[in-house]
Amino acid sequence: MTLNEIYNLFTKILDVAILWLIFYYILKYIKNNVKLTLIFKGLLIVIALKFLSVWLNLNTVGVLLEYVIDYAPLALVVIFQPEIRNVLESIGRSQLLGRHKVLTVDEREKVVYEIMQAVEYLRKNRIGALMVIERDYGLNQYIENSTKLYADVSSELLISIFFPNNPLHDGAVILQGDRITCAGSVLPTSLNPSISKRLGTRHRAALGISEISDAIALVVSEETGRVSLAIEGDLKYNMTLEDMRMTLIEELTPHKETFYDADEIEETPIEEKEEKENEGQ
Repeated sequence: MTLNEIYNLFTKILDVAILWLIFYYILKYIKNNVKLTLIFKGLLIVIALKFLSVWLNLNTVGVLLEYVIDYAPLALVVIFQPEIRNVLESIGRSQLLGRHKVLTVDEREKVVYEIMQAVEYLRKNRIGALMVIERDYGLNQYIENSTKLYADVSSELLISIFFPNNPLHDGAVILQGDRITCAGSVLPTSLNPSISKRLGTRHRAALGISEISDAIALVVSEETGRVSLAIEGDLKYNMTLEDMRMTLIEELTPHKETFYDADEIEETPIEEKEEKENEGQ
């Protein structure tokens, strides 16, 4: 095999790999977005009807479907303009281009501690609350039209924001890193028809933001005092405070740090063993 043939084979493999990677992320995004899933199913039905019209020689139906297919890409760009902008923002906010501050272990534990202190108070006093923790997917779209705070995360500030009669208590608080970025944010509600009718607006908004992003949404029910977490379109309802705390720590831990900690755990016993052997000698 010549060098030129190896190069051509490598470029073809790379071309196919990049294409499959794009399809993978598109399908992954469709899966986590209920609105996009419904649109995708509708497009599949239109395409199936187009093939059926050709097979059965249905000229009128075929012509109408051709117009739909021709203008579908433009319609999708208009319909999903916010989602497309969020995807581009999330790419721009990646670590390669300077993402917001990555928390250390101590900073992350402090943030979780302050959040849980606030949640415990709000739960006991049955004060409704909705907090959203941004991760890799940018939430600037929902920060722009809210009240900016840019304050350090503290339980006292979170409690005061959601205290009854506060002008900002009805909206969502968005956290970025160890900062409370804004309050009073309006989030999209979930369109999932399988959601229980007993769930209120806060729970639907928490599910909605978790369906279109990788954010973590915490909800405190005003009626029952129960606490819930929405992650990747899944609502963990009526959690204990300890389960919520452990889930937050686990979800906010970067993957690379998890592997690093695991290596440390494996190496520590070996190092201790060597020290004991040296002391014995």
